[in-house]
Amino acid sequence: MAAASRLAAALLLLVAQVACEFGMLRVVSQSGGTRGKDYCILYNPQWAHLPHDLSKVSLLKLRDLSSTQLCSHLDLPVEDLTNQIGLVARGNCTFYEKVRLAQGSGARALLIVSKEKLVPPGGNKTQYEEISIPVALLSHRDLQDIFRLFGHAVMVALYAPSEPVMDYNMVIIFVMAVGTVALGGYWAGSRDVKKRYMKHKRDDGPEKHEDEAVDVTPVMICVFVVMCCFMLVLLYYFYDRLVYVIIGIFCLASSTGLYSCLAPCVRKLPFCTFRWAWVLQDILGIAFCLYMLKTIRLPTFKACTLLLLVLFIYDVFFVFITPFLTKSGNSIMVEVATGPSNSSTHEKLPMVLKVPRLNTSPLSLCDRPFSLLGFGDILVPGLLVAYCHRFDIQVQSSRIYFVACTIAYGLGLLVTFVALVLMQRGQPALLYLVPCTLMTSCTVALWRQELGAFWTGSGFAKDVPQSSWAPTKGPVPPRDSDAPFSQQPPGEEPAKRPLPTEEAGLPEEAGAADPPVDPNSSMASTSSPTNGDQVQPSPVVQPGTSA
Repeated sequence: MAAASRLAAALLLLVAQVACEFGMLRVVSQSGGTRGKDYCILYNPQWAHLPHDLSKVSLLKLRDLSSTQLCSHLDLPVEDLTNQIGLVARGNCTFYEKVRLAQGSGARALLIVSKEKLVPPGGNKTQYEEISIPVALLSHRDLQDIFRLFGHAVMVALYAPSEPVMDYNMVIIFVMAVGTVALGGYWAGSRDVKKRYMKHKRDDGPEKHEDEAVDVTPVMICVFVVMCCFMLVLLYYFYDRLVYVIIGIFCLASSTGLYSCLAPCVRKLPFCTFRWAWVLQDILGIAFCLYMLKTIRLPTFKACTLLLLVLFIYDVFFVFITPFLTKSGNSIMVEVATGPSNSSTHEKLPMVLKVPRLNTSPLSLCDRPFSLLGFGDILVPGLLVAYCHRFDIQVQSSRIYFVACTIAYGLGLLVTFVALVLMQRGQPALLYLVPCTLMTSCTVALWRQELGAFWTGSGFAKDVPQSSWAPTKGPVPPRDSDAPFSQQPPGEEPAKRPLPTEEAGLPEEAGAADPPVDPNSSMASTSSPTNGDQVQPSPVVQPGTSA
């Protein structure tokens, strides 16, 4: 019974959060003039709905009672509030007590000024049925701005313009996210295959000095998730102190990533000036994601599944569960990603892709002027996409795994946007991305009957792929189509046979600097022919290759 009651309370809290909406307060001077300004308000439509069209709303006088809390009849002014909108301070009494007194005095609406974070002005079903005037919260900072610009004699109107079903900025975020995952996965897979072929090159070319990829192990995954949880909680409680640390780390990592992305370009990029900071932040963020996808490597589908499932639980917990554990009722993930409203620094964490809203919406004035997508929602599925591309190249499957996983990521992102529009609250994107990408990759592997090799990564050779024989000291064994070597004149070295190219799986100059072979070894070849006959070495199978 206790568990059922807690679940019911949680559902009621969720309904209350969804019911609250943002609206606008239009303010004009009472002395005349058509110039006005909009301010964000938070209201609960269960008290009373606000009209959507400003042209159909009458401007009413704002009665400043912000010095009182309107918790008793003693706080009511001598003159009633007929055809006026009351402005009172937030206090210890309930919202219902305030609005009941205001409605009884003839007020057409009630504005409650809050110096703290705006919270939903809630009540119960009976109270909602009794009250017929709107109730909204206005921040104290906005009230000071109103008095500074218009004075205390103002006319106001409350309205809530209809929000578009989907903002166009979601299209931009979709293109950036899917493009980053596809490009990063393709780059990481191609680079990994190239490095395997160049592994045994004995020169000092640029390939020898490239950054090594980092293979992720299950232990590393567990440590990473624990560190993420720990860091997220620290940011929630010590945001103002740690935000600059995160900004510094982002600047260092993104500059490294940007250099890594631009290094292959031989032409100079022209300098340009950006008018918006979010453009530069997104460019650095995409470069950071590409660099991480190129550097971090998941060696098996088993490791991919473990990482994605653990972070799936992590994302859902910190978005949907933590509101029931915090005093404010806010999600730790959303609070940290968007920046606490009571932060003294007003800085935002840069670890997101952000695009400003392109449609006119009250959200653009209500501390949510941007749509956000965290780097984790790009990197975590992107690592799986990179693994799929590497496996494609290994089994020569025409990139079917890579294409299928990339399309699945795009579909999962679309489902995330639909859930965001329907629920009107921050969504854990991995809740939709992880099932889409994992199930699609697994389905393709089952369809191609390669699930075993795909799961264990056994299709990847640790060394450069080689044929069933390996070069040893002495003459290179001929293929079936080649003529046998002729004996060289005394005192002259045998003519060197051209070695296979890298595409054939053999490194260049193989065996050129090999140490002397023990003559007693059964695999050693005779260094000097006997009776004019040259002894041919037996083929040797190298570890890690198939005979």
